[in-house]
Amino acid sequence: MEKTVNQKAWFLVLPVLILVAFSAVIPLMTVVNYSVQDTFGNNVFFWAGLEWFEDMLHSDRMWDALGRQLMFSAIILAIQIPLGIFVALNMPKSGFWSSFCLVVMSLPLLIPWNVVGTIWQIFGRVDIGLLGYTLDAIGISYNYTQDSFAAWATIIVMDVWHWTSLVALLAFAGLKSIPDAYYQAAKIDQASRWAIFRYIELPKMMGVLMIAILLRFMDSFMIYTEPFVVTGGGPGNSTTLLSIDLVKMALGQFDLGPAAAFSIMYYLVILLISWVFYTVMTNLDKKGG
Repeated sequence: MEKTVNQKAWFLVLPVLILVAFSAVIPLMTVVNYSVQDTFGNNVFFWAGLEWFEDMLHSDRMWDALGRQLMFSAIILAIQIPLGIFVALNMPKSGFWSSFCLVVMSLPLLIPWNVVGTIWQIFGRVDIGLLGYTLDAIGISYNYTQDSFAAWATIIVMDVWHWTSLVALLAFAGLKSIPDAYYQAAKIDQASRWAIFRYIELPKMMGVLMIAILLRFMDSFMIYTEPFVVTGGGPGNSTTLLSIDLVKMALGQFDLGPAAAFSIMYYLVILLISWVFYTVMTNLDKKGG
C-alpha cells in the first residue's frame, strides 16, 4: 500500500516557527551583529571582527563576575537538590494533607521575581524588616547593604526559599511513580530505610532529578531580578553576578559591542555547562539501569 505524502502539516508549524524567529533568532542575530561591529554614534557602524571577544577574554571584570556566578550556582544546587529530596521524602503520599502540602509548596513559585526581591529587601532591613530586626535584637551583626557575607547569605536564602519547592515537587512526582510492589519487596527483604532510598527511590528519581538540576542550574546562572532588587550587585561588586554586570555594561555604560560579545559568551557557557550536566546525568542513569 502506497503512503501518501502530505506536506500541508507544515502550515500548522509555521506560526510557531515565525514566533520563534521573531522572539529568539532575530534578537540573537542582532546581538551577533553588534558583537562584531563598533560605532562612534549617528548609527554608523564599522567592522571590528573579534576585537570585543578578545577584550572580554582578557577582562578581569568578566572573570570575576563568572567566578561569583559559578559559586552562586554551585551553592544553590548543593543546598536545593538535597533539601528538595528531603522534603519530598517526608511529604504525605496521599490524602488531604498530601494535597495541602502540594498547594503550600507551590505558593513561592507563583510569586513574581521582582516581588520576591522586594519581599526579602524589606524582610532583611534592620529598621523595619522582621529578619534584620530580630538578628540585630539578639546581637547578631547583619546588614546586607554593607556586609558582603550578609548580602550573599540573603540572596542565597532568598533563592532557596523561592525555588526549593520546584525540586521538591519534581522529586515528589518521581516518588509517586514508584509501584508499591517495590516497597513490598523491600519490606519482605527487611531492607533498611537507607537501602530503600539508595536502591529504589533514588534510581527511580534520577530522571526528574536531572530535569531539576538542569532547570535550577540554568535559572540560577541567569538570575538577575531578585539579587538586583535586594542588593543591586553590592556592597561594592560582591554580589555582581554575570547578568547584573552585563546589564550595567549594556545599559549603564552603553558599551554595546563589548556587551554583545559578553552576551554571546554568557550564552555559550550556559549551553556548555548544561550539556555537561545532561551528559553526565544521562550516563549515570544508564549505568544505574
